[in-house]
Amino acid sequence: MTAPPAGWRLRVHESLASTTDPLLRLAAAGEPEGIAVLALRQTAGRGRDGRAWESPAGNLYLSVLLRPGGLARDAGQWALLSAVALHDALAPDVPPGAALAAKWPNDLLLDGAKVAGILTDSAADAEGRIEWIIFGMGANLAVAPAVPGRATACLARPGQPAPEPRAVAARVLAAIDHWRGVLAAQGFGAIREAWVARGPAIGQALTMRDGRAGTYAGLAADGSLLLAGEGRVQALSSGEVGGEAR
Repeated sequence: MTAPPAGWRLRVHESLASTTDPLLRLAAAGEPEGIAVLALRQTAGRGRDGRAWESPAGNLYLSVLLRPGGLARDAGQWALLSAVALHDALAPDVPPGAALAAKWPNDLLLDGAKVAGILTDSAADAEGRIEWIIFGMGANLAVAPAVPGRATACLARPGQPAPEPRAVAARVLAAIDHWRGVLAAQGFGAIREAWVARGPAIGQALTMRDGRAGTYAGLAADGSLLLAGEGRVQALSSGEVGGEAR
């Protein structure tokens, strides 16, 4: 599958500063949902908290625009849906014997090393509802760029070429459509269960980047991370799990 699913408008560029930049402009101008931008290379990609995202040719650089409605406070639930969709799109190309897992809130790990990440931008209207949401997705298909203090991985292996970015992009859009349908039919609980099934093992030791530590106890009903330690369980709605080499 290399063509986008019905209802999606996929624009492919040889190079962009960032795939999210044109969608931010389109979202502000009232562009309907269902548009996606794929770049074969980025020159100014960005990650969480303003970090640079190195973007060599051969990897996936995709941003998508949705207008799902719903309360702005639930935008994080859509971020978990996007992680499930990206996981499913990459899974067919995971090397034999390797493990692909979600890391809360916005990364995917291949055998414990970062292989993909998602950056979410959103806006709310005056009534506190989601006006639009953009997911900027990056995945190391062919190359694992060196990141100081972090282990990285890619899907390509000797004898196993990297998947083609356009084909992976089409699978991402199809997976988003699928999980939106699940959300509409079954509610967020089904998305939460899907993320938990793709996430770390219950009881795995976790350390947050702000220094909080404990063991993973799943996700709360709203998608918050449950961190157990010192006889209690905390529900964390923000922050970032550490765990890569530092």
